Amino acid sequence: MNKEVYSICFMCSMRCPIKVKVKDGHVDWVEGNKHVAGIGSSLCPRGSAGKSMLYDDQRVQSPLIRVGERGSGNFRKASWEEAIDYVSGRLKEIIDKNGGHSVALCERTQFATHVSKTFLKAIKSPNHCTHDAICKGSVNTACRSLFGYTDGQVGIDYANTKHIVLYGRNIFESLGLKEVNSLMKALEKGAKLTYIDPRVTVTASKAHRYWMIRPGTDLALNYALMHVILKERLYNAGFVSKWIHGVNELRDFVEEYTPEWAEAETGISAEEIVSLAREISKNKPSVVFHFGYRGANHQNEIYMRRSILMLNALMGSVEVKGGLFFKKGPAEVGGKAARKLTSQDFPKIDMPRFDKVGTKDFPLPDPNHGVGQILPYAILNEDPYPIKALIAYRMDPLMSIADSNQTKRAFDKLDLLVSIEINYSNTAWYSDVILPESTYFERTDCVQQANGLKPQMFLRKKAVEPRYDTMDGAIILKKIGEKLGIGEYFPYETMEDLVNWQLEGTGFTMEDFEKKGFVAYGPDKIFWDRDNIPFKTPSGKIEFKSSLLEDAGFESFPKYEHIGQSEDGKFRLVIGRSVFHTHISTQNVPYLNEQESENKLWINTARANELGIKNNAVVEVASSCGKGRIKAFVTDLIHPEAVFMLHGYGHEAGRAKRSFNKGLSDALLQKNIYDEIGGSPAFHDTFVTVNPL
Repeated sequence: MNKEVYSICFMCSMRCPIKVKVKDGHVDWVEGNKHVAGIGSSLCPRGSAGKSMLYDDQRVQSPLIRVGERGSGNFRKASWEEAIDYVSGRLKEIIDKNGGHSVALCERTQFATHVSKTFLKAIKSPNHCTHDAICKGSVNTACRSLFGYTDGQVGIDYANTKHIVLYGRNIFESLGLKEVNSLMKALEKGAKLTYIDPRVTVTASKAHRYWMIRPGTDLALNYALMHVILKERLYNAGFVSKWIHGVNELRDFVEEYTPEWAEAETGISAEEIVSLAREISKNKPSVVFHFGYRGANHQNEIYMRRSILMLNALMGSVEVKGGLFFKKGPAEVGGKAARKLTSQDFPKIDMPRFDKVGTKDFPLPDPNHGVGQILPYAILNEDPYPIKALIAYRMDPLMSIADSNQTKRAFDKLDLLVSIEINYSNTAWYSDVILPESTYFERTDCVQQANGLKPQMFLRKKAVEPRYDTMDGAIILKKIGEKLGIGEYFPYETMEDLVNWQLEGTGFTMEDFEKKGFVAYGPDKIFWDRDNIPFKTPSGKIEFKSSLLEDAGFESFPKYEHIGQSEDGKFRLVIGRSVFHTHISTQNVPYLNEQESENKLWINTARANELGIKNNAVVEVASSCGKGRIKAFVTDLIHPEAVFMLHGYGHEAGRAKRSFNKGLSDALLQKNIYDEIGGSPAFHDTFVTVNPL
């Protein structure tokens, strides 16, 4: 039987709407959902390779229980009944002895995250964390410090911008279809693109202006831009006067940070800095200084991201076409959002989180996501208490958290490590039990509440039956919960039951998604009246002088700390992504592995010549945390003070044969250091040596 099913891709976190064509029970074709503005029928390489992952015989095919040493890859096949009994039995022993707070769950944020949170709340554990914080925790904190909204509640009107500035946001490689198509539309209409990065990327090649900035000096550049904008009165005076709290304090602060000063720090000429400030101000307010998708580079990340957002505010590019906007929910048009299981009443949790977020020790990061990189420290130091069990739900801490050797030492202290996974990740390979989840083609998922200029809901609907002995993650957690005596918190038997429960009271049913794959609460885009923007800060304004920061004992305007030259010939390690892979999760997918099977180390030609390193030669890269071998890519397209490698390689899972031992893991080299105010890791604050072999 042939059919077409509207669904949502999950080859990355962008969640592009798709149409799946099914022939004789098999996925025959996948394309974008043409009913969704900005998508059309197109897909990125990862989305196009989804079918390849579905039919891959190297993904996890059944529940597995470890029989050898951790990391040995020795597992035995188990039935679902045995695996669920094993996991729930071990968890019960741990909870009875140590309390529910001794259990943690980490995951890549998804539609079923409310199910994961419900599971933990029901066992009285506060210890939920997501990949979001590891990716962009400081961006979240920065947005809240200025607007009172999280970064997830802020959108960008790419299609109508007249000038966009990107700080290492390699948008044409680490891409989302809708934003790229919208930006291309703007560029075709004459918009300008400025790109700033120590490395020449595909996005740099598309830019009208590219600056090869000294790595780590973006904040210096922004202080100088503010200096020019305020000195020459290039800002949006009406907006600034009405909506910004602390502009005079900022003016006094940046007075010393001249373009000439910034030139010495960044390597960008003072003349060019002044030119950008003047040029972009002519197009205000329809301009964007992009606040970043991954904001996890330096220990001062909170202030770097705040400075970007301040530049937007000075231009008045907030809640305006071509600028930033705050995402609108169903309530804006009198509608009701889909329900979440977390809306139920739960037992009171008296213990702090493992990362101490929300306490005086770590007051500002968002507890909705936590700070995942603290997990190894919490386990090893048993601070604030022992963590005895970890469930990794489609997240791979061994490759996502810096210093994988430290993370392994932490995992060795656990009594139980469980992975809910589709593929053989490094963490799954190191686990006691692997519980295989069905792919996004093989499952119906929870409702996606898609807030934006037009609030909508999307539905990921099952297209084909599971190929292997796999199960939906929300069903897995329900079954474990039932064995633990908390089944009452999971009022569904199937995913269809759960979706119907979520939709109660919204006015929509599952059948309403059949025609286009989504439902809309209203036909029109919603921009708030610029005279009545409901900022959620104590002052009701954009807080340059931040009550969130200062009430916690931190400065709003910290003095810039000079970035010196690295010692002993070391390089600053910089990482990023390519168009072919999503973090650490797709390197073994057949079609994508064919396109890019390993990473290389980008190194500046002059520095390589000094070290005697030839192009494609194998080199040893070493840091204080670890070392490994990788092929060199010798090029003029990277700053001499930095080396670059793609994130997500160096897989250790032997059953993922295509990606096994290919390339080098950045997590092996990076120090687990982080922004102690905003919460993000400092992935670019590790220095390495590079030597020929």
